[in-house]
Amino acid sequence: MRLTRIAGECPDGVTCPTVFATDRASIVVQGYELAADELAKITLPSGETAVEIPVSLLKEAARAYSD
Repeated sequence: MRLTRIAGECPDGVTCPTVFATDRASIVVQGYELAADELAKITLPSGETAVEIPVSLLKEAARAYSD
């Protein structure tokens, strides 16, 4: 899979939530790992996890992806 960074907000540009477009017509999201007590509130299928990202990142990704 080829990943193209389309949005990310952080001073160092490396360790921050990021949104990537793939060559499979899908999106990959990198975010902050939820604590176990937070994950316990969500029913997740096997093989999935949940991450937290800022709303502003999704807005940035939407603008970048639609260009």
